[in-house]
This record gives sequence, structure tokens and C-alpha cells, in this order.
Amino acid sequence: MSENAKQKKESPLLSILVSIVIPAVILSKFSKPEYLGVLPGFLIALAFPIGLALYNMIVRKEFGFIAILGFVSIFLTGIIGVFQFPPQWIAVKEALVPLLIGIAVVVSLYTPYPLIRKLIYNDTLLNLPFIEQRLAANNRQVEFEKAMKNATWIVALSFLVSAILNYTVAKAVVTAEAGTALFNEQLGKLTAISYPVIALPSTLVMVVALVYLLRRLKQLTGVGELDELLSEEFKEKSK
Repeated sequence: MSENAKQKKESPLLSILVSIVIPAVILSKFSKPEYLGVLPGFLIALAFPIGLALYNMIVRKEFGFIAILGFVSIFLTGIIGVFQFPPQWIAVKEALVPLLIGIAVVVSLYTPYPLIRKLIYNDTLLNLPFIEQRLAANNRQVEFEKAMKNATWIVALSFLVSAILNYTVAKAVVTAEAGTALFNEQLGKLTAISYPVIALPSTLVMVVALVYLLRRLKQLTGVGELDELLSEEFKEKSK
């Protein structure tokens, strides 16, 4: 595998198509007995996001904690469906994943590898060498670390919001017994509405964390414009 292929960024549109749209359509429309069948339709629908997750981990070398949890989430959905566990386990599973990520974000703050650096303080978004040079020149590193802690708690809040919304929506939507056509249809509906109903509110909280961090960085580095803090890659994509 070439270095360029490894570093190539995944298309957000492709990710949404493979992880949300295709599984939702198969589960809702084609997993009925007269089409693919309940179990084959369920497994085929899950094969798309599982395949994408495996590709990202094996080919693109994305072995991060969040990527692994995402794969485990999809795998657990398959276990619940195949072994026909009670439907409330879907709600528990939906809430557990973002909750674990939120806890990991906070715990990682006290390790050498804080997840906040991967989520929002990274070289894809920010011009890190420039920022760190200005922080050192202004002797503001201690204040920056405090800002990072505050941003971490805001990000953790976004995952808590996601966990609560996940559980509430899943509990309301998925009520049928696993192994039935209705269960597949409800799971497809949950998949379809997960992005606008669940992901967007938690993403907005994440944006609040980013805006807060950028404003503090602007103050601590003494730059005139926020644009100076952004990476060339991000500015190029934003044009």
C-alpha cells in the first residue's frame, strides 16, 4: 500500500452513504421475507459499515480508540440481531458507545495522549508549530493547558448529550423483537434518523468547544486574526 493511499482522507459523503444510507434502505425496504429475508437482509445491511470499519482499520491504519469503539458498536448490533436479544439492548448499546468515548476523553487528559488533541487540537485543523511557537514566546503554556482542560470537558459533554439522545431515541424507535422484519425496519429507521436527530446536536456542542479553544488561542498567542491559527490544509478545503 502506497504512502499516498494511506494518507488519503476518507470522503464524508462516502462514509455517510456506506454507514447510514445503504444500511437504512436495506433494513427498511429489502429485509422483508419477500425480498432478501429477515436475517440475510440484516447481515447484508451490517456488512457495509463493518466493511468500511475494517477497511479503515486494516488498510488506512486507523486503530484509534474511537474507530475501534465504532466497530464494536456495529458488531454488537449484529450480535443482538442474530441472537435475538431483547430490543432494549439496542438502546443500551447506542448509549454506551458515546458514553465510553466521553469518559475516555476525560481520562485521557491525565495521560500523555489526550484524545482532545486528536478530536480538535490537531494538525489537520490547526497550525500547531506556529501556535506552539507563539505560546512559548508569550510564556502562556500554563494558561493554554487550562484552556485545553476546559475544552475537554465541553467535548465530554457533547458525548454525554449524544448518549442521552441515543438511548432516548433508540428506546422509542426500536420496540420489536430481534429476528423479525419489523425489528429490521425499526433499526433502519433508527439508522436513518441518527444523523440529524443525534449527531447534529452533539456536533454543535463539539463546535462550541472548538470555538472556545480558538478564541483562547487567539488571546494567548496574540494573533490578529483566527485565520492565522488554521492549518493550510484546512484553509485550502474551506475555499
